[in-house]
Amino acid sequence: MIKKILSTLAVACCLSNAVSAQESIKKLPAPQTEGGIPLMEAIQKRKTFREFSSEQIDDQTLSNILYAAWGISHDGKRTIPTSQNKQNLSVYAVLPDGVWLYDAANNQLTLASKDDLSPFLNTQDFMQDAVLTLIYTGSDPKNSPMHAGSAYQNVGLYATSRGLNNVVRGWINREGIAKALNLGSEEIIISQTIGWPYK
Repeated sequence: MIKKILSTLAVACCLSNAVSAQESIKKLPAPQTEGGIPLMEAIQKRKTFREFSSEQIDDQTLSNILYAAWGISHDGKRTIPTSQNKQNLSVYAVLPDGVWLYDAANNQLTLASKDDLSPFLNTQDFMQDAVLTLIYTGSDPKNSPMHAGSAYQNVGLYATSRGLNNVVRGWINREGIAKALNLGSEEIIISQTIGWPYK
């Protein structure tokens, strides 16, 4: 009888762990690498917008945004240039259900924290309804900021092409975010909020 109980508990524990593992990973659809408006038109129209509705960003658009920021395009290279191909940058997506680390190689998100980071991010009124903020982090003080700049420019151009608003922001509580994400040697470089305009 005891053996049966222990066996049942072991199976339940395994199932629980499996569910937890599934809940900690979000598979993304393959990024769309064709379409959009011409590059020169996107450059001409690119603009900072400090207005975000609460409309959710679908998984396909999220996948495209993250691919533009830090995806792998060909031969193991990123969608942005990196110094000596060191690729020392990390991109976190702050979503309503948690903070997720982008894993470009597997085109998925891994849960980094369930903490609500809105108190650390919503330092300006226009942030109250925003549903997606990217946080760029890195461990190389010389090169990581340069890489983050390339990443957020790519995202800005994609946002323009897609009709999304975006703003790059440094006015955030870096200490609070770093603690919530347990960043260790990595430092927060900058954040970028992306979202749909009000209709």
